[in-house]
Amino acid sequence: MSDEPSLRPAVVVVGASRGIGKAIAGVAARDGATVVLVARSEEHLAAVAAELQKGDREAFVFALDLMEEDASRRLEAFLSENSLFCDVLVNSAGYGLRGSAAVLPADDQLGIVDLNIRALAALTLCFLPDMVARGRGGVINLGSVASFTPGPFMALYYASKGFVRSFSEALYEELHRTGVTVTCVAPGPVATEFLQRSGANRAALFKVLPKLDSDYVAECAWRGFKARRRLVVPGLSSKLAVLITRLLPSALVLPLVGRLQRRSKDICP
Repeated sequence: MSDEPSLRPAVVVVGASRGIGKAIAGVAARDGATVVLVARSEEHLAAVAAELQKGDREAFVFALDLMEEDASRRLEAFLSENSLFCDVLVNSAGYGLRGSAAVLPADDQLGIVDLNIRALAALTLCFLPDMVARGRGGVINLGSVASFTPGPFMALYYASKGFVRSFSEALYEELHRTGVTVTCVAPGPVATEFLQRSGANRAALFKVLPKLDSDYVAECAWRGFKARRRLVVPGLSSKLAVLITRLLPSALVLPLVGRLQRRSKDICP
């Protein structure tokens, strides 16, 4: 454990260069936290840090490829070098791909497992022991309403978010008497670059569901974490989507999700 008096608490936001991660970094900074911005692109991180520092907020930048085996150790070393410790970890990095599992490149699909599952778990397990020893802090894991159902034509993405929710809720129960909070945030579609990069913006499902604003999701996430909530589902549309998946039998939900995500000329039979 490295919680010495000389070390200062920081909110470590992984995936902070854009989207929800960037928005959560902004909310935490406005709340007075020292923020550590983590992502692959140092250029994008520097731009985010510059925005935060305009309000005299303290922000550190650490360019890191989470796919590297020693990523957790390197992040720990960076924090120590800057006299910081991870008080709150925000796991917001991740990606998805839309298409048939039999057609999409296997390596690209397995990358979803490496980033959305392995890297998230590795960082969480790295910082949890010290959080428990301090009796404070916690983890915000970015899940999705996709975690409540299997997702044909985005099979590994939905499965990865199912892991995130299950892992987070289990840790919440394990740790909620220790002073450490683990919160899973499960929004519906959010108006970020993810929809275009994943190809989800071309699916009927994501055209039907309203798009949430990333700043709104970030505010809900931060407030929910501060309130020590296990699960945060931002927005009425997201709550309705979760309710439907829970009420309807999977024999109805599964083919419906499959049809809505497959209905496009860019998906092979």
